[in-house]
Amino acid sequence: MTAEPGAGTANAGPARNRVVFFGSGGFALPLVDALAVDPTVEIVAVVTAPDRPAGRGARPRSTPVAARAAELGLARLQPERLRSPDTIAALADLRPRLGILADYGRIVPKSILDLPASGFLNVHPSLLPRHRGASPIPVAIIDADAATGVTIIRMDEGVDSGPIVASVTLALTGRESAPELERRLAGLGAALLVRTARAWLAGTLRATPQDETAATFTRPLRREDGRLDPARPAAELERRVRALQPWPGAFVDTALGRLSVDRASVVPGSADDRPGTLEADGDGLALATAEGRLRLDELHLAGARRMSGAELRRGRPGLVGAQAEVGTV
Repeated sequence: MTAEPGAGTANAGPARNRVVFFGSGGFALPLVDALAVDPTVEIVAVVTAPDRPAGRGARPRSTPVAARAAELGLARLQPERLRSPDTIAALADLRPRLGILADYGRIVPKSILDLPASGFLNVHPSLLPRHRGASPIPVAIIDADAATGVTIIRMDEGVDSGPIVASVTLALTGRESAPELERRLAGLGAALLVRTARAWLAGTLRATPQDETAATFTRPLRREDGRLDPARPAAELERRVRALQPWPGAFVDTALGRLSVDRASVVPGSADDRPGTLEADGDGLALATAEGRLRLDELHLAGARRMSGAELRRGRPGLVGAQAEVGTV
């Protein structure tokens, strides 16, 4: 296990509740920031994934949460195995009153969940029990949900299945991208967490079991999820373009190469459209689908800069009439 002591906890002080924070991804950053300045808690350690090789040079890269913890002077634990006796002992030595988890990406065993006297709270970016699992934000966009939100649960051994402690709802406009929606939900989650943690530690909140009959599940995204299937309606493909940013990204494969689609819109199709064909749309480019056309407003080729559909079409006139390759999602 890798352990990095901070320069001292950023919010240490007498009579504060000792908290361990588990998180790795960007959604967790505003939550760490909010707790770090909350006078009622002391973050005694941040637990995050180990540094991993990344980029062309395969240099070790810290998680966003590890980097933020270092900036805040918080002690960091980066265990390879949560179930190892050394990890459990290190956490037990911290004597946490409460555990908080957000965007951590790993299963926390019962041996750790049982350490804090007040248990673990999990901050999840959906209105549970809808969209449990790894990809609630992109799936809310793909499914055209009218609203989403943030739910705080008391963690159990299941996947996002613990009883609900608090939640907040956010109406969706139908124009959000995944990064934009993540930022908004993270801000809502941070404010909700501070209020909820205080009330939870004071014993004034009750947890309500989730309705298991209403549960839906999401899985980790895969590269192939980004392939735009012209057998689907253009409106669904446009949602996927917004939902799958920044990874895996939406794309169309043609004989002339892969077109990565960064921004798109839905326009009417033509009676003689064949789904999967790239069509001229004004001076731009569109993909004919089973229902309407997906106008490729902004896109790029591998290793190239982003450009408009019209600009790419001028440089690659052979794209008009090209056929999209179809895979399986």
